[in-house]
Amino acid sequence: MVEKVEKRHHELGLSDEMVLDMFRTMLLARRVDERMWLLNRSGKIPFVISCQGQEAAQVGAAFALDRKLDYVLPYYRDVGVVLAFGMTARDLMLSGFAKLEDPNSGGRQMPGHFGQKRNRIVTGSSPVTTQVPHAVGIALAGKMNREKLVTFVTFGEGSSNQGDFHEGINFASVHKLPVIFMCENNKYAISVPISKQLACENVSDRAIGYGIPGVTVDGNDPLAVYQAVKEAADRARAGHGPTLIETVSYRLTPHSSDDDDQVYRTQEEVAEAKIKDALFTFSQYLKDVGVMDEEREKQLNEEVMQIVNEATDYAEQAPYASPEYAMKHVYGEE
Repeated sequence: MVEKVEKRHHELGLSDEMVLDMFRTMLLARRVDERMWLLNRSGKIPFVISCQGQEAAQVGAAFALDRKLDYVLPYYRDVGVVLAFGMTARDLMLSGFAKLEDPNSGGRQMPGHFGQKRNRIVTGSSPVTTQVPHAVGIALAGKMNREKLVTFVTFGEGSSNQGDFHEGINFASVHKLPVIFMCENNKYAISVPISKQLACENVSDRAIGYGIPGVTVDGNDPLAVYQAVKEAADRARAGHGPTLIETVSYRLTPHSSDDDDQVYRTQEEVAEAKIKDALFTFSQYLKDVGVMDEEREKQLNEEVMQIVNEATDYAEQAPYASPEYAMKHVYGEE
């Protein structure tokens, strides 16, 4: 049995070191998120919108991209994506505390509005799905400039009902642009369950209307997501156009720190979903194939917690922007 499982990440071209790094990035995303909740509940930061339950899809996808060439347009839960693309725990904590050094917006935006030019993380906006046509535009520019870049854009399943999604994916499909559309289906659009969002079975079923491939994968399996995104990236670079990928997981926390999820779902449902938490299942896979043992997992967790603690301390003590800074980038300057 071990021999059969062991072939899996090797067959995908992933070394033992790479899958261990995937797990470490997933772990860092989870620990940063957990710390954000503690800071919010202690009154130190104003808002959290969580990645918990979706780290496997985010990290698996990011590792399948060219992190020196491709552009990512993440949606507000994508802590795993932005960490994999070069953002740090300190960057995220500075954003949570809304400090001047926050690389996303200088403390202007709520957490989850990721943006970092040097790592090709394109800034997002509060209205959902607006990042989709932006991703299409960047892909068009890349194609016109004969570059081999791919744009990767994510969104929730609720966003797949927005006009921006349909207009963006239609344009990209007609012009065979190198875009990967990845829907992170976590079963809930705030309080609205998937059964009240879609008439079709899967978000990926919508791909047929645009003449492109659509695939649904287990969002709790980072290797399955890696494979789907890698195939989509190879297809895009070869000039064959976009792909719609749907990763199915579950949002383990309330929608945000301002949400009471007990009014629309049971705690039993959440507890059942936690059994499939990729932080445990992927950890077990790595142990089964001999990439990691209990001691190494403990060391990784200690290393990650040190990073999170240092990031928290730094961000908490960092200065806020002056009141005058609120006017910067608003009006033209000499």
